[in-house]
Amino acid sequence: MRVLFFAHLKDITGCAEMNLPGGDLDADGLWQKLIEAHPGMEQVRASVRLAKNSEYVGRDACFTDVDEVALIPPVSGG
Repeated sequence: MRVLFFAHLKDITGCAEMNLPGGDLDADGLWQKLIEAHPGMEQVRASVRLAKNSEYVGRDACFTDVDEVALIPPVSGG
């Protein structure tokens, strides 16, 4: 699956995107793999939203190899 990182998440991971092999994963499994690859992601997990194929998803989401997953950090605006 293609995983996209934005804003300070690019700094934590050192990349804007990565391919994550591993077949079907739930949200917790996805986070586990991301943290294994980039331990600094554990610090931001609670504040980051997941989007699957351009739609926000909850903790019950499942991901496959063909999905695009975006990690969306908190944003503020005025």
